[in-house]
Amino acid sequence: MRSEAEEKADFTRIRYAQCWEDADILVPALAIKNGETVVSIASAGDNTFSLLSQGPAKVYALDLSAAQLACLDYRKAAYACLNYEEFLQAIGVRATHHRLALYHRLREEMAPSNRDYWDQHLDWVQSGIVGVGKFENYFNIFSTKLLPLVHSTKRIDQMLKGGTKAERVKFYEETWNNQRWKLMFKFFFSRQVMGRLGRDPSFFEYVEGSVADRILERTAYAIKELNPAENPYMHWILRGCFGEVLPHALREENFEAIKNNLPALEVRQQSLEAFIAEMPEASVDAYNLSDIFEYMSNSQMEQLYEGLLRAGKSGARIAYWNMLAPRACPEKFQSEVACCIDKAESLFKQDKAFFYSAFRIEEVK
Repeated sequence: MRSEAEEKADFTRIRYAQCWEDADILVPALAIKNGETVVSIASAGDNTFSLLSQGPAKVYALDLSAAQLACLDYRKAAYACLNYEEFLQAIGVRATHHRLALYHRLREEMAPSNRDYWDQHLDWVQSGIVGVGKFENYFNIFSTKLLPLVHSTKRIDQMLKGGTKAERVKFYEETWNNQRWKLMFKFFFSRQVMGRLGRDPSFFEYVEGSVADRILERTAYAIKELNPAENPYMHWILRGCFGEVLPHALREENFEAIKNNLPALEVRQQSLEAFIAEMPEASVDAYNLSDIFEYMSNSQMEQLYEGLLRAGKSGARIAYWNMLAPRACPEKFQSEVACCIDKAESLFKQDKAFFYSAFRIEEVK
């Protein structure tokens, strides 16, 4: 079965230079045990490395895009060759005047094709690879060009300090959520602008209703119900950097576990559909599927889901996000799957990557 996204979307450049899904809910959702086999959509690699930290025997990282896999391989080499502070400097999370020197220390650890890729983009290496994707550039336009027209630096700092829930609600309602914010948001996060500057336009094919209204509602939730002071994605969107608030794969407490389990990682430039067709029956313990069902019709999702069930062991966990298109276990297979609704909803309430509309956890019976 050929991937629907493969036929429609452009995979020639870096679309995501970092993973915009919260591993702090993915890790407990999949509850990886030592010795298990995991299939993970690669993207830029962050969440795949978070899953590696849990001690699986094998993690297959899949992506159609050679550019995305170059991002993953850069990170893998940085984990392997550098200490923690050097790792953060090498990928662009911490400032340094020696990033190219760090790159030359890690480049031999990469596959030859990925060394060639980064050798041709040394300006991206120099600036820090975490910020060079299309989606990151989209947020850079937001934080540097549009947001200053709506909110001052002082007000942004106040937002990111967080506070009690009562303080956050008051701040949002009385200060942040003004008319200029709402008008700017509806423009910049519209289907048309996001499709042109952020995501591939084909990814909106199965989306209905106002994109901006739904993302604005989730943004309000993240500000009022969660604490912006603890939200790395909020920090990046508003400031263009994480500061001291890092996603799971970039935290020091997870660094050695990831580094030590790098031999368990196997990378494939391949669609999930093609990979699953090759896997033996009952061979996979857990799937991190990102939000791939967002980009396919219900009929193609049903075909792919059948393959996931065939390759999944009894008890295999399947985790994925909905951003704008509603997707869940196809009705045809609901007798074969336990939908972990309470667990998924509980974790979703904590989701710091706040622009998603739902989180799904399903388990093969």
